[in-house]
Amino acid sequence: MLRLLLALALALAVSCRTAPPEREAAGRSATAEAGRTDDNPPADVSHGEAPVGAVADSAPVDARLAPAERARLHTLRLEMRHVTISIAPGQRYAAWTFDGRVPGPVLRVRQGDTVDFTLLNRANIPHSMDFHAAELAPSRYYVNLMPGDSLQYRFVARVPGAFMYHCGTAPVAMHIANGMYGALIVDPATPRPAAHEFVLVQSEFYTGGAADSSGAASLDWNKLLGQSPDHVVFNGRASQYATSPLEVAPGELLRLYVVNAGPNRISSFHVVGGIFERVFQDGSLANPLRGVQTVNVPVGGGSIFELRLAEPGDYPFVTHAFADATKGAVGVLRAQAATVRGARALP
Repeated sequence: MLRLLLALALALAVSCRTAPPEREAAGRSATAEAGRTDDNPPADVSHGEAPVGAVADSAPVDARLAPAERARLHTLRLEMRHVTISIAPGQRYAAWTFDGRVPGPVLRVRQGDTVDFTLLNRANIPHSMDFHAAELAPSRYYVNLMPGDSLQYRFVARVPGAFMYHCGTAPVAMHIANGMYGALIVDPATPRPAAHEFVLVQSEFYTGGAADSSGAASLDWNKLLGQSPDHVVFNGRASQYATSPLEVAPGELLRLYVVNAGPNRISSFHVVGGIFERVFQDGSLANPLRGVQTVNVPVGGGSIFELRLAEPGDYPFVTHAFADATKGAVGVLRAQAATVRGARALP
């Protein structure tokens, strides 16, 4: 019996030996190759998935949220157009847009305000509009517009929150993935505390389709169905707020309106080095989350994040699904004193 036990122990020791050095080296090489996404080195900071800019140059898309207008009736006119945009350094894309930009314009109203909306189709295929903040019969208002047609209606923004709007023409995933989405912020009747406010719309691009005459990429439908994006971005551009950080002050109240346009990937939103004081899921005033680290924003949803950064420094913000952060869903909040920033006045 003793001999049998000794034999078993010897066999176990042999089976648990470390791999030969040449196999370890091959494994390291394969791992490094698989993990390399581009030729740009990451930032020398925890969670620095993209190079961090040393100078606060303006990002292509301004993430700051403008104050709401005082008027209770808001006249809004959007044109749907097909244009070529930049989605990453050296990457052009043949996009479908609201007003020639991706994401579309940020809209901001107050609870109870009326929106007088006109939609015009300047594209060569049918498109439509779906406001998540509106309570309307889709069969009457969210209808396809043929090229050259227009539609006008009104709605009351009854519920406060951070809402998505998007084209609802089938296949909806194609229209959203091509750029037809944006954010509508509805402030509560009782104003929130003053804060430095930003809007971040997360979305995805699936490139690889046939290029147009200018060389701009187009949608790869199979990648979209397989949920395998080439770029995951905030406000339509990969890593733009890493190379051009968002300037804030230490200790000031920050409010981030995060809308997830998708069309496929959940946003696990997180600020490295910060803890959210309050998170209003979908902007609901009821039962905010307090003292939390990461909160999922579902596709088609939005949440409002409030926090303060304790000391000067760079604080990356990401989706904590790091495959997506590596593909561009990363930015930086740069906290420094106003005298250092040379700054524009905070709202």
